[in-house]
Amino acid sequence: MSAIQQYTVYLADRSYEIHIESGCLKNIGDACSKLFGQASRCLIISNDVVAPLYLEVLQSSLEASGWQVSQHIMPDGEQYKTIQTWSAILDTLMNRKLSRNEPIIALGGGVVGDIAGFAAACYRRGIPFVQVPTTLLAQVDSSVGGKTAVSHPLGKNMIGAFYQPKLVWIDPDVLQTLAPNQLRAGLAEVIKYGAIWDESFFNYVEQYAEQLHALDAEVVSKVIIASCKYKAEIVMQDETEQGARALLNLGHTFGHAIESMTHYTSYLHGEAVAIGMRMAARLSEQLRYAPSGTEARMVKALEALELPVDVPRFSAEQWLNVMGHDKKNVGSLIRYILLHDIGDAFIAEDVTDKDIHTLIASFA
Repeated sequence: MSAIQQYTVYLADRSYEIHIESGCLKNIGDACSKLFGQASRCLIISNDVVAPLYLEVLQSSLEASGWQVSQHIMPDGEQYKTIQTWSAILDTLMNRKLSRNEPIIALGGGVVGDIAGFAAACYRRGIPFVQVPTTLLAQVDSSVGGKTAVSHPLGKNMIGAFYQPKLVWIDPDVLQTLAPNQLRAGLAEVIKYGAIWDESFFNYVEQYAEQLHALDAEVVSKVIIASCKYKAEIVMQDETEQGARALLNLGHTFGHAIESMTHYTSYLHGEAVAIGMRMAARLSEQLRYAPSGTEARMVKALEALELPVDVPRFSAEQWLNVMGHDKKNVGSLIRYILLHDIGDAFIAEDVTDKDIHTLIASFA
C-alpha cells in the first residue's frame, strides 16, 4: 500500500491517530518527536521473535531523531502474558528511571502490546505508550482501543486497565515475515467484524481468502483499514465496554475458555476465537435467535481462512467454570455475544447453564 491512511480515535484528551502505511516503520522516529516534543528517552518492549526482525529498524529510526533508546525483550507466547513478565518490565522501567513523559514503544503482537500497555498504565501512575503492531491480529484489533492486561491462571486478561496509546503505527510490510498460523489467527479477528456488523465485509473476506493468505497488498490493506475503522468507531461509542463494545467479543467467551483450559499452548488466540464463533453461531441457532444455516455459513468462511472449527472436548461443567471467570460477565451472569444473523450480533443475557449443557453435548 503506497497511500497513507490515518484515522483519529476521538476520546477527548485521550484521542490518538492510527497511521497505516507501507514502509512506515523506518519513519517512526520523526513521528514520535512530533508527538512528544523534544526528543528524550524511550523504552522499546518486544519479544525474542520480533526483535531480531524489526528492532534494529525501529531503534535506528528513533536514534536518528535524537532519542535515547533502551530495550526490554520478553519471551514470545501467550503463556508469558503473566504478572511475572509484567513485573520484569517494571524492573527495567525502574532501573532506566524513565520519567512520566517518556514513552514505552510496544513492538510486537497482541501479547506485547497488552502487557506493555499495562506496564505503561501502572508505572508512575501512567506514562505514554505507542503501539507498533507486527501481527495481523494486533494490526486489526488489539492495538486499537486501549485494552491492556495480563492473564491469571483462573482467567485470561483478568488483571489490567483501559489505557489508550498515544499513537498506533501500522506498517503492513512487516506481515511478510509473519508465520502462516499467526496470519490465519489474525484473519479470525478480521472476519469477526463482518460477522458482527457487516455481512458484505464478511463475504469479502471469505471471497478473497486466497489473496489474504498470499498477502496480496491491495486486499490486505483494505481489510486492515476497514477493521481499524470498525474498531475505532465502536471504541469511540463505548470506551470501557459498558455496552456496545462488548459486541467485539463475539467468539471470545468460548475462545478464552479454550485458551485457559488448554493452558495457552494448543491454540493461538485467533484460532480459539474462530472455534468460539462457531460455538456462538450454533448456540444462536439452538436458541432460535438465528436462522438455520447460520453455523454452516460461519464454518464455511472459517474453513476458507484455514482456521480450526473442531470444538475441544471438555465437560459442560468445565466450560461453565472457566467462563464464569470471564471479565465480560456482569455479577454472576455470563454474557454471550450471539447472532440474529451474519452481520447482526447482539448481547444475550438470558442464556442458562442448561443451554450450555445442551450446546456442549451437541458437539460430542
